[in-house]
Amino acid sequence: MPTTSMSTPGSTTPPLLPGGEDAVPLLLVDDQPANLDALEASLASTGCRFVLARSADEALLALLDQDFAAIVLDVMMPGMSGFDLATMIKRRERTRQVPILFLTARMLDAQDEKRGYRVGAVDYLTKPLDPEILRSKIAVFVDLYRKRRALSRMNLELQRQIGERQRMSETLRRNNEDLEQRVTDRTAALAETARRKDEFLAMLAHELRNPLSALRSASEALRLKTADDADLQAVAGVFERQLGQLTRLTNDLLDVSRITRDRLSLQRSRVAVGDIIESAMETVRPLVEKRGQTVKVSVPAAPIHVDGDPARLAQVVANLLDNAARYSSERSTINLTVELSGPQVLIKVADNGAGIERDFLPRVFELFVQGHKPPHPGEGGLGIGLPLARRLTEMHGGSLTAYSAGPGRGSEFVVQLPVLASQRGAPAGNTRPEPAARLPAHRVLIVEDNEDTASMMTVMLAEWGQETRLARDGTTALEIAGQFRPDVVLLDIGLPRLHGYEVAKRLRQETWGREITVIAMTGWGVERDRQSEAAGINHRLLKPIDPAALRALLAALATPTP
Repeated sequence: MPTTSMSTPGSTTPPLLPGGEDAVPLLLVDDQPANLDALEASLASTGCRFVLARSADEALLALLDQDFAAIVLDVMMPGMSGFDLATMIKRRERTRQVPILFLTARMLDAQDEKRGYRVGAVDYLTKPLDPEILRSKIAVFVDLYRKRRALSRMNLELQRQIGERQRMSETLRRNNEDLEQRVTDRTAALAETARRKDEFLAMLAHELRNPLSALRSASEALRLKTADDADLQAVAGVFERQLGQLTRLTNDLLDVSRITRDRLSLQRSRVAVGDIIESAMETVRPLVEKRGQTVKVSVPAAPIHVDGDPARLAQVVANLLDNAARYSSERSTINLTVELSGPQVLIKVADNGAGIERDFLPRVFELFVQGHKPPHPGEGGLGIGLPLARRLTEMHGGSLTAYSAGPGRGSEFVVQLPVLASQRGAPAGNTRPEPAARLPAHRVLIVEDNEDTASMMTVMLAEWGQETRLARDGTTALEIAGQFRPDVVLLDIGLPRLHGYEVAKRLRQETWGREITVIAMTGWGVERDRQSEAAGINHRLLKPIDPAALRALLAALATPTP
């Protein structure tokens, strides 16, 4: 049977393995005990653990029991030689990679030496052994064994961590599925709640109409029957005003219900914006007069027409005026302005009242949400007037935007609606429009990154007799402008490389660029007006550009100097 022994340091050579780590096993095979003793003595300082085998059979038994860092094997042994034993070792999957150092007492001929290497030997050692050489060679294999063992341990730890992560991933997956199911259930519950809420609002609005109708009739009867009694007339006035408020709230509730259920339809027709403003003013006049407020109205002299529902558009403006009146102090001024901006009409309602907090500004159009309380308690609403106004505006293909510099600094609401082309609604007999007057020839620089838009504008302007150049980004536009010296620059705002506002600023810095007419083309709303003015932009057209509006601007320019 093989014997095991543990070496003990016997020289100043430090052990190959750090103290405390399991000793590395070495298999020493020799049929002569004296040779085994010599091997063990030579390797004592390595700190290894030795297994001694005096025959091939003992060596095979040892290899079945454990792994080794290296095998020191005598070539010449009775029975099975070292070559034969090495051949068997290399045939086994488990021991195939174990390095073998052959021991020989004589010089081998070339044939035997090649045979040894063929059966798996890594080196030869000749007796008598040089202990220093032996230790140096063994040290290499001990170090490899130690690293291999460390890698094996790391691999086991890695496998353990992978398994742990897989278990965690599975747990997370199950938790996610559970969360998704809970979210789905919650979403369904909220949808059901919203449906019931909408149905309740619709029912409430309809049910309120019956008592309101009776009260309105009673109020009118009281007013007629007590014409000579000042006190009762005052009471009748209170009835009338409060019934008007209840009726307005009821109508808003019903409209919100219709919109949320997608049951609100528009009765569209060609309508003048001036008529919309007049109707809205009639609606809010009692509240404005009661508070001693003034509404300053500014409307262009030329009629502006839109395609819309007159009652609904008047409702939009009336809601904005009502909101401004309630959140402004008594005897204050509210400004109602109508402006034409290319193919769009802008209806602005501005006040100097309570204002809107910056954090709250994005929420002013949410249903049932209210900001600061109005200056006079009891004059608030349900938080549905502004959301209703925005939705009605969007149904007309427009937009409603809110602006405020902050609490106490007032607010402005801007309605933007598409304008009807001037040809619509013309008399039926006028089937042949008069030819447009010929435009003076201008040098026009088109700055537009959209290929299709730029191409079509170039063709259109060429048809109008204009000389054009095209730039696809802001930097190139400045280079071309320096050479082309345009009279007009059609400038897209959202440009690559250099923003449109910056292009306009740099053009104005050039001596030759101070007299250029800069026309901004943008899909943004009017909130950019101040930036346009600062950049030196003369006009702004909202996309898609109305050819008639652009032609009118070019026609209004002075004839360029040849």
